[in-house]
Amino acid sequence: MSPRACAAAFAVALCIILPAPATTPADSPDSAAGGCFAVGGGYLRARIRGALDLDLNWKNADMLCEGGPRPPGKSNSKGIRVSIGGPARGDSHRLRLVFGIAGVGEGDGGSTLRTNVTILFEGEQRIFATQGDDKCTVDSLTQERVETLGPDKAVYRVVARGFCIGPATGLIRDERVVLTSFDFAGRIEFSDDDRHANPVSK
Repeated sequence: MSPRACAAAFAVALCIILPAPATTPADSPDSAAGGCFAVGGGYLRARIRGALDLDLNWKNADMLCEGGPRPPGKSNSKGIRVSIGGPARGDSHRLRLVFGIAGVGEGDGGSTLRTNVTILFEGEQRIFATQGDDKCTVDSLTQERVETLGPDKAVYRVVARGFCIGPATGLIRDERVVLTSFDFAGRIEFSDDDRHANPVSK
């Protein structure tokens, strides 16, 4: 890949990964302090095979969790984005997985949901992305409202499991990995600005 293509790919990856301030506010007490939820209950288990062989088993207190509605793309279909960072590894290094799940909105459950996955090694020049939602599937997903942040923001616990049949390709290096299975409970936030199509009763 040429240097110009690498830079473009890296910029795209950052847009996918970095949460929009409206949906994942930096001043959220739980997300800023670490841990998905103050009461516990967050986790991530995943198997990564290929250029790297990793078996992840993260617990609530060691995780950084963010998320919200999926940013609009070429289609206007609803979706959510769940970002889960693992334990810090020193020198600002951390492994983060970002799941962009199509077909569900605030409070929805679902099955057989098309999903794109980005795997980011923070503090390193290493990013993998499926670059589409045709390689991974969420078998089962539920959402439970667990917290209210003021009158116009709500927090949900998203529980999902799934798998990938195609690789995530390295955007900086010529590498590939496959997320053969994943199972997580993560955090997403919605504000009034996000509730155009799917209002939730309070």
